Amino acid sequence: MDGFDIDGALLNAVEWARVVGQIHMGGFRKGNLGIDTKSSVYDVVTRVDKESEAYLLKSISATYPDHSILGEETGSHMKESDFCWVVDPLDGTNNYSQGLPVFCVSIGLEYKGEGVLGVVYAPYLNELYTAVKGQGAFYNGEPIHVSDKQDLAHSILASGFPYDKGTHPVNNVANTARILPNLRGFRRMGAAAYDLCGVAAGWLDGYWELCLQPWDACAGSVIVREAGGVVKPFRFDRGISIIAGNETIVNLISEYVE
Repeated sequence: MDGFDIDGALLNAVEWARVVGQIHMGGFRKGNLGIDTKSSVYDVVTRVDKESEAYLLKSISATYPDHSILGEETGSHMKESDFCWVVDPLDGTNNYSQGLPVFCVSIGLEYKGEGVLGVVYAPYLNELYTAVKGQGAFYNGEPIHVSDKQDLAHSILASGFPYDKGTHPVNNVANTARILPNLRGFRRMGAAAYDLCGVAAGWLDGYWELCLQPWDACAGSVIVREAGGVVKPFRFDRGISIIAGNETIVNLISEYVE
């Protein structure tokens, strides 16, 4: 990344995330969301998703015209570049459309395929998570670190379920049934980027999920790693499937999920 101003890129991404947060809050619990579906009846999109991604595409392209962009709603905008911005304009759309407050914008930057910057902003909760490779992870400007729990019995874990959970046998239901009796608690937050940030900050002790997309995991994975955590793939036939937490908790989760 010689010559690239990564700190300036972080400031830009934070500014973009805050503007997108204003877009989110402008429509939250207001109705008239233009709700539609994508891959299935469970896979929801709103006009706010689309407006938020349009803003991000315009802003990134204006600032870094030679960089590639991968967005949830509009797909690939590829250039001959080592840099690719990976954005989820509204992670937790089902929550958002129901009036539930756990939703966020996720902005990640990859260099030669490796995540080097992550910004996740949950506007209703006023929670900003940021990280740059080699510089640590932060929550509203304060340093964060993953939980130091060393067993599942004292741990609160989070997970989620793929959109094709009703038709595909590898749907995380069996995993959840196996591990749940061994936990202090289980949470289904409904936004993968937020789950990863919860792990980074120690609000959650661990997290696993199947069938994620790059925009779900890019920024949050950078934040977890910079918070001293591990993000480990655990199967390769169901999209991006990962386990996150400290090394011990990740290894313990690995014993139960497949």
